[in-house]
Amino acid sequence: MPTILLRNGRVIDPSQNFDAVADLWLADGKVLGTGPQARTADKTIDCTGLIVSPGLIDMHVHLREPGREEDETIATGTAAAVAGGVTSVACMPNTEPPIDTRMAAEFVIQQAQRAGNCNVFPIGAVTKNRDGKELAELGGLVEGGAVAFTDDGAPVYSAEIMRRALEYCKMLNDRAVLVHAEILELTVGGVMSEGLVSVQLGLRGMPAVAEDIMIARDIMLSELTGGRVHILHVSTAGGVDLIRQGIAKGIRVSGEACPHHFLLTDESLRTFDSNYKMSPPLRTQRDVDAILAGLKDGTLSVLATDHAPHAPEKKERELDQAPNGILGLETFLPLCISHLIEPGHLSWPQMLEKMTINPAKVLGIDRGTLQPGRPADVTVIDPKAKWTIKKAESKSKSRNTPFDGWKVTGRAVVTIVGGDVKMNLLG
Repeated sequence: MPTILLRNGRVIDPSQNFDAVADLWLADGKVLGTGPQARTADKTIDCTGLIVSPGLIDMHVHLREPGREEDETIATGTAAAVAGGVTSVACMPNTEPPIDTRMAAEFVIQQAQRAGNCNVFPIGAVTKNRDGKELAELGGLVEGGAVAFTDDGAPVYSAEIMRRALEYCKMLNDRAVLVHAEILELTVGGVMSEGLVSVQLGLRGMPAVAEDIMIARDIMLSELTGGRVHILHVSTAGGVDLIRQGIAKGIRVSGEACPHHFLLTDESLRTFDSNYKMSPPLRTQRDVDAILAGLKDGTLSVLATDHAPHAPEKKERELDQAPNGILGLETFLPLCISHLIEPGHLSWPQMLEKMTINPAKVLGIDRGTLQPGRPADVTVIDPKAKWTIKKAESKSKSRNTPFDGWKVTGRAVVTIVGGDVKMNLLG
């Protein structure tokens, strides 16, 4: 691989508390380091006025393959990731069939290697067929490349099974269990968050407490077992507070926020546009404010997208019939810059920490850092670029985004994966 010099950029590496204008060198697929090096560059990229970051990690992505290739494939999903400056994704196991065997995990990795876009780390299912009745072969999944476990899209409903999963995962290199928090009896038939807006629209609601109860249960089980739990797509003020209390007690819990949950509220459903329908649903402004507070104080240590592509013919159904979820990979960085950096909620090092080293720590992967000798995954960001999101230009197979036409600031201009330049908008 060529020796690459990223010259004169603002290098921000939260894993090393490094933030300075410097030259960054890459060679043989690894990071060489900053400053002068005893070699010449095969390729030089002028990064003056740009931010040079460890490659972004999105630890909550649905790639749909196998089984739902009409929505997305591993090739198209990873192409969207590269376009968004994301060099590593962790993909959820709610495929058809689910990622609940070693062979299924290996299939994902092989397909990602064939696509040749970015790193893909499969997440294994906690239970066989994700039906909540019997633990999957967790050890085999780890051998096949799974880096964590979840039944995302559904909760692990049995407290006993969740307890055993946490105990087993401690023995499997201390893997984390990722929690989709939902009490199903309280959400069955729900279309949106329960509250004033749902009543006014005459739509069945899903109360915030349905999320909070499951978060509380799994934090308690983490305390009991010593296992690690990570709460996916936190959407409620109560959930943020529960995670904050758990961290204060020394319990091994972490949480993530998705852009739609700190940008949008249930008021958006007044349009009856299914692009605002998701699980967990959009909540109230109070919940949005709590998520922003959780990001600021570190309670929510990870930013992720919950990238959930759906073919147009599925998403364009009646609101109660349309599936949940929206695209996220290509809008992830600009939405966070525009609505976390620009308003002053987070600094650049704080935001990038939640998009690089923190998700890497949750997953236990060797990414998210520019330390010498580590894989040369790098994202170069133009922090001042002004542009408009256009869903028609997405690399994804699907188009289900509520952010079409939004004017944003900042974007990835160079994406480097393992020392290979996958995208370069600088020419």
